[in-house]
Amino acid sequence: MAPRTSVDEFKELVNSGNRILALCGAGLSAASGLPTFRGAGGLWRNHQATSLATPDAFEADPSLVWLFYAWRRHMALKAQPNRGHYALAELAKKKDNFLCLTQNVDGLSPRAGHPESKLRLLHGSLLDNKCFNECGYVDRNNMSDPVCPALAPAAEDYPPDQTLPLLDPAVPIPPINVADLPHCPNCKKGLLRPGVVWFGEPLDELMLMEVDNWIMRGPVDIMLVIGTAATVYPAAGYTRKAQRRGAVVAVINPDPGSAAGLSQNDFFFQGDASEILPQLFEGVIGKLDDKNGATG
Repeated sequence: MAPRTSVDEFKELVNSGNRILALCGAGLSAASGLPTFRGAGGLWRNHQATSLATPDAFEADPSLVWLFYAWRRHMALKAQPNRGHYALAELAKKKDNFLCLTQNVDGLSPRAGHPESKLRLLHGSLLDNKCFNECGYVDRNNMSDPVCPALAPAAEDYPPDQTLPLLDPAVPIPPINVADLPHCPNCKKGLLRPGVVWFGEPLDELMLMEVDNWIMRGPVDIMLVIGTAATVYPAAGYTRKAQRRGAVVAVINPDPGSAAGLSQNDFFFQGDASEILPQLFEGVIGKLDDKNGATG
């Protein structure tokens, strides 16, 4: 049988629920207007975007990779958290035993005021910079745009009907001297790199252990799967782990195919998380006002 779709039923479950786990993907930030990681046709200029997200790519051409990430930083900093981000942040403030895992690197959840203790950035953050030589230095929540003067071409704004020169493959990439890229102030030997998890790199083992410990600490009442199909491990495994701890799963996604595998005891809400989450959590967080903050 199909999963449940009643908003009122789910609101009652949230009201009474104690331990709630949320897993968020790109769909959470869709209403904030961020372009997808891979962009049109999977290309950034004439490069496969995924081919730039590797340690080997950075080692081979750090200037090119930094331009790509400086552009993504710029887009993330221009974007604003949407009502979905704020609804999750308010739920985290109201529910002591709430934990949110996000695969997003855009920094919008922290900017919405989501308590740091109840948020785990599985794939890192575009707003963090860390030493490529792995000396341990991390510059967190760096809001500078551009992150250094040499990367200014990635932080330019043009009218909607004009293409940013950096994004036009016909326009040569501005030459950038590696010496002008961000360097580690700690070891003074290595370059700084974006603080995201690249392809071929493991996720933070300590963080994963903390999440597993949280799940095993007791029964899980609700597992929220928001804006992601949750098909990539280890993220995909969290849904199954929560189910084994008794969780009712609720999927919020515009894609009807993301309801696959849900039971008649679970919930599926088809649509935009920025519209649906404030409704689902209203009994706990109240109504979100026009400025997105929760009110009575």
